[in-house]
Amino acid sequence: MNAETRLKELGLELPSPPKPAGNYQPWILSDNLLYLSGQFPIQDGRLVYTGRIGAERTEAEGCAAARLAALNVLAQLRAALGGFERLKSLLLVEGHVASAPAWHHAPKVLDGASDLFVAALGERGRHTRTAFTPSQLPLDLTVELVVTAAVNV
Repeated sequence: MNAETRLKELGLELPSPPKPAGNYQPWILSDNLLYLSGQFPIQDGRLVYTGRIGAERTEAEGCAAARLAALNVLAQLRAALGGFERLKSLLLVEGHVASAPAWHHAPKVLDGASDLFVAALGERGRHTRTAFTPSQLPLDLTVELVVTAAVNV
């Protein structure tokens, strides 16, 4: 079953890939590696989740923000590769979660993204992951995902 069919079964549709917020590329393909610029919880050009987890936002909202950012990752993957057929595997997901000082549960929030990747891509969605908890992210957004993937040449 392909990724878009799986997403439809989950009641999800891939958005148009968000445009970069500055003077950089949304993705770079080099040999068999695809590097995606940071993806945020943005929908139709609107900043959906802003603020810090443990202050302005709850963990549940953080999971939803990570899931929305993951949808944008999938949209960028599709744009970069013309579909999902050439995707070999996600390799690394760097998860950045804007966090209040006493909040320390970024892995739980980032599971919102990781679970979606596996649900949509199957085994190709499994990945390594790091979690960072800065006090603020660009545009005051709640989550940022930076992804590296392996591609069949």
